Amino acid sequence: MNVERLLQLDADHVWHPCTQMKDHEELPPIPIERGDGVYLQDKNGKCYIDGVSSWWVNLLGHNHPRLNTALIEQSRKIAHHIFANFTNEPAVMLSAKLAAVTPGNLSKVFFTDNGSSAVEAALKMSFQYWQQCGHPGKTKFLSLTGAYHGETIGALSVGGCDLYRQIYQPILLQGFQVQGPDCYRCAEGKHRDTCQAECFAHVEAIVREHHESIAGIILEPLVQGAAGMRIYSPRYLQKLRSLCDTYKIHYIADEIAVGFGRTGKMFANDHARVAPDIMCLSKGITGGYLPLAVVVTHDEIYRAFYDEYTSLKAFLHSHSYTGNPLACAVAVEVLTIFEEEKILEEVQPKIDQLASFKERFEALPCVGEFRQLGMIAAVELVKDRETREGFPWEERTGYRVFQEALKAGALLRPLGNVVYFFPPLTIKPNELETLADIACESIGKVLGK
Repeated sequence: MNVERLLQLDADHVWHPCTQMKDHEELPPIPIERGDGVYLQDKNGKCYIDGVSSWWVNLLGHNHPRLNTALIEQSRKIAHHIFANFTNEPAVMLSAKLAAVTPGNLSKVFFTDNGSSAVEAALKMSFQYWQQCGHPGKTKFLSLTGAYHGETIGALSVGGCDLYRQIYQPILLQGFQVQGPDCYRCAEGKHRDTCQAECFAHVEAIVREHHESIAGIILEPLVQGAAGMRIYSPRYLQKLRSLCDTYKIHYIADEIAVGFGRTGKMFANDHARVAPDIMCLSKGITGGYLPLAVVVTHDEIYRAFYDEYTSLKAFLHSHSYTGNPLACAVAVEVLTIFEEEKILEEVQPKIDQLASFKERFEALPCVGEFRQLGMIAAVELVKDRETREGFPWEERTGYRVFQEALKAGALLRPLGNVVYFFPPLTIKPNELETLADIACESIGKVLGK
């Protein structure tokens, strides 16, 4: 199909996600034909470095030969079957591998379809646990401002980005939302390199007063993604783990975006050497090939649901494509590649290379901060470096940088005034350098050198 016909059909019938469709009058969607490594190629043959891993899902590059083979081989056996009363080898193998690599004593794996669904399942799991363990008053969840946990109703309820949740406020679940960490604009006046997570006091205050009604605390460990890649101290997680232990509250870790090596360790919690009670994983779990998510928990929670059928204690949560063999087979291969190809070791020089860009970007007068954790980095664009005032959202400064970067051959979809790097872990040093060049030049074209 030629490009003109494709775009016309798209305009006639497709409603794209997280998009003001009227924008397509000025910048039509780019029709992608194929991918290879870190590159996306459109139908006209132009290539783009996938600097954001196609919404944070692509882990090992597009068109990966080993992942292709795993998918093809499984497709010759069976694509899907009901997962209630049945099981399959890929799902079992994946569960065992996850139990081996996740923090602490997490050992039980519950399958869902996507990140939002994993969060929904985690919230229900925590709530039902307390109902069945003699604490019926524990019905609420504590979450942070700036948080993003998905866009289904339960996930939105524990989210903290008003852009996504404000209009739905009347139908959201009620809980406690506490000021989250923002190290660039720290309300405590601390510096990220020396702070002791003093801002955690906001969480402590609410928990001390309301712990009898709080079932769980959910957050994105170390990086609040949709808030603009806000990176904060591992000390925050250590304080959280201690607080949850003291007051019998579940620590629910949303590692959907930051899991599987993105932060330089297998999981973000590993930086703090703590383990959550419930962990949500998705996105990179299949290397960006197929939708899959899991909720991983420990035996204490699992045992609260294990009883005679007539007790009505079973966790009656399900999705049609739960335990999908195709997705699980690819995910097993992803974890096998991590082990055999020593991905966490191989990525370390690229983490250092990414860190070396800090001086270059912070030399630009419109850049307030370059921050980084592992293979995640963010460039905060500001109107005033002294006051740290951002550009008015109506000016769409980040979006204009995105447009310039596309012209130059890079996908750098922004988060408001934040231009960020979230590339596949397998990006090559020269490709990472090119990505930084394009970002720097695009910022310069929009805001001046």
